Amino acid sequence: QVQLVESGGGLVQPGGSLRLSCGASARIYSFNVMGWYRQAPGKERELVASISSGGSTNYADSVKGRFTISRDNAENTVSLQMNSLKPEDTAVYYCNADSIRTVGWRLYRDVWGQGTLVTVSS
Repeated sequence: QVQLVESGGGLVQPGGSLRLSCGASARIYSFNVMGWYRQAPGKERELVASISSGGSTNYADSVKGRFTISRDNAENTVSLQMNSLKPEDTAVYYCNADSIRTVGWRLYRDVWGQGTLVTVSS
């Protein structure tokens, strides 16, 4: 079973920046659409940003102009650069791949990471 592993969360002051990264636990041939989701306490999980295999991006209105999603197809990783962070960005951030093809040619769908906590507070 392949899993996604996130890193880069932590505590940051309002207006600060963090960079989240996500990679796979096994050798990967390719990802398809990659996305970052977040879930704040008492709220439903929501899409923050996504990026297709060709590089097309999509952002939630609440993060447009502040967050940037990118991917490295050679390394099979995806990152989320978060700038001008606000307290309302506080949440557990999850990486997702709608499908992953391993080097063994196995296909996994809807793969999630374990989440990384981002806390924005003074």
